[in-house]
Amino acid sequence: MGRILGEKEIIAIGGGKGGVGKSFLASNLGILLAKSKKSTVLIDADLGGANLHTCLGVNPPDITLSDFVNNSHIRIEDVVLRTSLENLSLISGAHDILGIANPKYSQKLRLFKAIESLDVEYVILDLGAGTNNNTLDFFLLADKGVLVVLPEPTSIENAYRFIKSSLYRKLKLLTNEPHVRMVIEKAMDRKNNLGIRSPVELVEHISRLDSRVGNQLEEAMSSFRPRIVLNQVRSLSDIRMGYSMQNACEKFFGLRVDFLGYLESDDQVWQSIRKRQPITLNGEHGKSARNLRTINYNLMNNLQMKPE
Repeated sequence: MGRILGEKEIIAIGGGKGGVGKSFLASNLGILLAKSKKSTVLIDADLGGANLHTCLGVNPPDITLSDFVNNSHIRIEDVVLRTSLENLSLISGAHDILGIANPKYSQKLRLFKAIESLDVEYVILDLGAGTNNNTLDFFLLADKGVLVVLPEPTSIENAYRFIKSSLYRKLKLLTNEPHVRMVIEKAMDRKNNLGIRSPVELVEHISRLDSRVGNQLEEAMSSFRPRIVLNQVRSLSDIRMGYSMQNACEKFFGLRVDFLGYLESDDQVWQSIRKRQPITLNGEHGKSARNLRTINYNLMNNLQMKPE
């Protein structure tokens, strides 16, 4: 099923490392939604390393997310920039302000409430690299979280780390029980002395300590459903990596992960980035544009790639 009429959907685009194509995917998904007459806001949530405006071919705005975070008198609507494409707006990320990458808890809470209050159909968050708590919290704020992965060992390893860190962060935020939070913190270390090596073992361990909390965490795990997109695919073996990651997440994490699709290695991609002209804005017939439409369709309709 797709989005229920009248509801806003928040989509986060993340990844375990930089340079995997998060901003490229976020900007083009936003354009596809806008072109299908869906009111959409793109938010550069890479605090301290904003570049989403460049992907869209937009000059750095005078007022950005930095201004909203640092000035309680500025409304979120004040930092929304209308783009040349109908139905698409942008909230540009922070520029040259020290400390914005680590906002205070009250600032982050205000920002999250403002994002949830935006009067649009879709919000797309372009996240920063890594697994710091701010990035994970943006990912968990979303209704749907997407990870962009390159079919190479370092990127895949970082993606697994991001998924596991996000889940443990989600479980930790669900409870205020000190003994449970302590167990979750210990379990995040692979070499913990509790013998917990997976999220399934973590929930089982907590269930033995407190069955009520264990049931809560088990429900949270079942609702945690990351999506993955492979970028710079060059062969069938690269594509099969998406299915391998699905199987690995189910086997070792006990999680369902959807493989939304892939982006083929394509000279048009780096050319579009260099020209600051998103592929989906003009080109409709290239292979990257086709790949993006498939990913967008699967994401909107809660579908995934079928094994080829």
